[in-house]
Amino acid sequence: MIKWITKLFSSQKEENIDNMKKYLIVGLGNIGAEYVNTRHNIGFKVVDFLAKKEGISFETAKLGALAEYKFKGRTFFLLKPNTYMNLSGKAVKYWMDKENIPLENILVITDDLNLSFGTIRIKPKGSDGGHNGLKNINLVLNTQEYTRFRFGISDQFKKGQQIDYVLGDWDEEEKAKLPERLEVASEIIKSFGTAGLENTMTTFNGK
Repeated sequence: MIKWITKLFSSQKEENIDNMKKYLIVGLGNIGAEYVNTRHNIGFKVVDFLAKKEGISFETAKLGALAEYKFKGRTFFLLKPNTYMNLSGKAVKYWMDKENIPLENILVITDDLNLSFGTIRIKPKGSDGGHNGLKNINLVLNTQEYTRFRFGISDQFKKGQQIDYVLGDWDEEEKAKLPERLEVASEIIKSFGTAGLENTMTTFNGK
């Protein structure tokens, strides 16, 4: 009996260790060809860039498209929810539960109007900042304490034109600078899983 209990606890411990090596990387965006190159879809663009760089593909899965990326003993589940931005939390919760991924191993990538183009801000928690995707994730998870990676898209729009700006395409100058910014973003994802949140914030915030 004692041997069986010891084996059970040992098995649970190993499972918990394995779970700590799994990460859910959520790129926020809207599905549909009309949204592919819009500022609001930077989350999709970041995980697409990493997948292409590493030669992995997204597969259609429940509530989104999913790609599995292994790096330095960690497994990164790259997720693009297909629920549209306003219902992103449903997909996050489903894959978090399905893969037994702890809250501290979730990274949500989103656009941010309050940051200049390409500026990076990684935070361990925070409000939704008026972002509908984060708002829904906060609601579904019933917490704001998960890591978010905000990618600046600036606020260069006239009064009353915010929606058109956010759902608009990048301008030519932004398009020219995007590849370098996406390269940095892909390194942030890997750093989050291998170097940890604090080191990642120290290395990349504001860059």
